[in-house]
Amino acid sequence: MTTLVTGATGFVGSAVARVLAARGHALRLMTRPTSDRSNLAGLDAEIVIGDLTDPASLARAVSGCRYVVHVAADYRIWVPDPQEMLRANVDGSVAILRAAQQAGVERAVYCSSVAALGQIGDGTPADETTPAREADFVGVYKRSKFLAENAVRALARDEGVPVVIVNPAAPVGPRDIKPTPTGKMILDAASGRMPAYIETGLNLVHVDDVAEGHALALERGRVGERYILGGENLSLRDILFLISEVAGSRKPLLRLPEAVVWPVAAVMEALARTTGIPPLMTRDHLKMARKKMFYTSAKAEAELGYHARPVRQAVEDAVAWFRATGRLKTPGAGAGPHAAQPASAGGAKAQE
Repeated sequence: MTTLVTGATGFVGSAVARVLAARGHALRLMTRPTSDRSNLAGLDAEIVIGDLTDPASLARAVSGCRYVVHVAADYRIWVPDPQEMLRANVDGSVAILRAAQQAGVERAVYCSSVAALGQIGDGTPADETTPAREADFVGVYKRSKFLAENAVRALARDEGVPVVIVNPAAPVGPRDIKPTPTGKMILDAASGRMPAYIETGLNLVHVDDVAEGHALALERGRVGERYILGGENLSLRDILFLISEVAGSRKPLLRLPEAVVWPVAAVMEALARTTGIPPLMTRDHLKMARKKMFYTSAKAEAELGYHARPVRQAVEDAVAWFRATGRLKTPGAGAGPHAAQPASAGGAKAQE
């Protein structure tokens, strides 16, 4: 049974590929020509070259496959050209799932994100039924995931595409090579480079649990349904303190009000538009931080048998991997005023 995984060179995709390999799937991995393939080390898999914006390459990639797990996406909080992200995340997702149906694929899993779901924001966990409108979504990434998921659900409902949707929370763990916004937060906190923070809340989950959830959705999920794959809901302060404790670095001491950081974010965005270098913080970060991004995985637990390990283990595994690959130095190394940035809500899920 050949299974195509898109985005397998990335953080979540590589974990998904490893879980499927362990279950006996013959893997075909779609990658772009320029992708870093270091996360594929040790995987016995067929590599195909493809791009979400190239329909012909998608048809070749899905040909002869029994299953498709679509993880690839453009994940950036700030982009100079929003239409580029919309083409990849919305149009690309529709294109590959239609190609899968035309190729006779038996079942597909689409990796969405909790970023596509409604939020309650006051600390009450949201679920798959929490209402959401396009106007509620801050930033082009969240909007793209909302629109993409709506399009995928329509494919299942109106065109009979056999797709199951999963909505990972903020994954952490090994092989975060970019790193993702959440991984960058772990690196900065573990290095003692985060003396201040903006208060918010996130749901953190081990990337390997997210990967297991993809496999369970492929095996047991109901077509057209969506399943949150989350872990623990924690305040950002508690997350940063946990990272500091695991890494042996200094804890952040100062909670900054949004009004103090807002002009700094505006200046960073202006510089990014001039230089093309992504800003460390944006006003969208601050807008997202206004609501606690808490979720429940009760549906996935009940229907799929999904289970997430304690978030401390996820943080420990992330810190250990960053250290083992030389991305994180000894505790406290690199701490200095030139590197200090307040933490904010960097995003909900990580994928490439």
